Amino acid sequence: MRYALLLHYPEMTPEDMGDDAWGEGMREFDEYAKALDAAGVLVSAEVLQPSAVTTSVTAPDGTLRVQDGPFADTREQLGGTFVVDVADLDAAIGWAGKAPSISWGTVEVRPSATRFENGAWTPFAS
Repeated sequence: MRYALLLHYPEMTPEDMGDDAWGEGMREFDEYAKALDAAGVLVSAEVLQPSAVTTSVTAPDGTLRVQDGPFADTREQLGGTFVVDVADLDAAIGWAGKAPSISWGTVEVRPSATRFENGAWTPFAS
């Protein structure tokens, strides 16, 4: 079963954290990604750029609206994602608990419903 591990945490820059802490964080995420990969469960991983460069698009009444910045005005932002293919929710939670950002943010574990590969949608069995 595929799960998206959605990492939400306060955005920080190297200047906010200090070079040593920033470097340590990068090392921890590198080790985490390599551990997922070595376990054979990593499907993909993305580190997102800061929310300041986000563009949100909505069309609640059929008219396209484009807004600079994230739609949600919250302290924590979506900072990155890991997609894992594991046996069950318990395994996904286990990996989420090892994410470096778990101590300063939230890791949302969300099962995939469908995936698009090779030109077609494939539903996941529940």
